[in-house]
Amino acid sequence: MPMPITVRETALKDVLRVETGIFRDERGFFTEAYSQQAFEDQGIVAPFVQDSLSESARGTVRGLHYQIEPHGMGKLVRVLAGSVYDVAVDLRRGSPTFGQWLGEVLSAENRHALWIPSGFAHGFLALEDQTLVLYKCTTFHTPDAERAIHYQDPTLAVTWPFKPSLVSKKDAAAPNLDRAEHNFTYYHPHGV
Repeated sequence: MPMPITVRETALKDVLRVETGIFRDERGFFTEAYSQQAFEDQGIVAPFVQDSLSESARGTVRGLHYQIEPHGMGKLVRVLAGSVYDVAVDLRRGSPTFGQWLGEVLSAENRHALWIPSGFAHGFLALEDQTLVLYKCTTFHTPDAERAIHYQDPTLAVTWPFKPSLVSKKDAAAPNLDRAEHNFTYYHPHGV
């Protein structure tokens, strides 16, 4: 029997905060970070095919990344050590929250995860040194489908907790949303 999970809606439709059950005793704790059955019972049905792991120094910003269709990638993002300010941006044309962003602190301490489905850009700012972020991904990394939006796009106006100090050349050169290529469409569940 899988440990229980709690799934909470966020301000961005379809981006979900996931809190896994935990068992603590004198040895420490035990949790099931991912159980297909428990996630499916909560409505998160995703064919995870790849796990990716990054380590970042405090002040590192990674993102805002996504892959265009037909290689759109959903991500279940969790922090194993340290903490991040994790950001998702809705890129689905026709979505009531298109171009809006959400920021959440994910940490080894709070053990929260974010489910970010395909159709969203994702990025984070490392809040501590040696921060480890694990991404369970629904499709394989496809370099030709990689795209990014500049983390300081003034129209998005993401409010980072502090100014990033480490940015890759690729992320620094990313376009703003109005010039970025994205091909996602929002499908209203009732066809409206």
